[in-house]
Amino acid sequence: MEDKIRAKRSDNAPKKNYRPNVAAIVLSSSYPAKCEIFIASRIDVEDAWQFPQGGIDKGESPKQALFRELKEEIGTDQVDVVAEYPNWVSYDFPASVAQRMAPYDGQTQKYYLVKLRKGTKININTKVPEFSEYKFVSTEKLNDYITFFKRTVYKKVLKYFKKEGYI
Repeated sequence: MEDKIRAKRSDNAPKKNYRPNVAAIVLSSSYPAKCEIFIASRIDVEDAWQFPQGGIDKGESPKQALFRELKEEIGTDQVDVVAEYPNWVSYDFPASVAQRMAPYDGQTQKYYLVKLRKGTKININTKVPEFSEYKFVSTEKLNDYITFFKRTVYKKVLKYFKKEGYI
């Protein structure tokens, strides 16, 4: 995969530089009997709850990045892939985040719906912790927590997984 992905907004607008990224919608091990989704609060941004996600390293496939990022962020890669969103989804960083993420203007992400295996333990106190706390919530309560600039993308992806009968 290329180090940088460029996308055009319109013929006259400047090209945006998006960071290739994977994101995991992690279902609890009680799925499908109970549909609860993992969200976590970032250490470095106050009240910024999100799904586990991270960049795709050079030479790495999106699926390889998925398992690596889960291990790095939540201390386990013991999940089963339930479904994959069929397209890449992009969003721009707000000004408050863009400076830290230079040279990227935003991210383009591949989303996976995964289920924790029975007995799997989550540990956010990893080698380089990214989250201060986590919880499992219903899809109806996600917007009560998710940071504003990711809501549109999350809504789109969750709508697809609902339509397809996964959640």
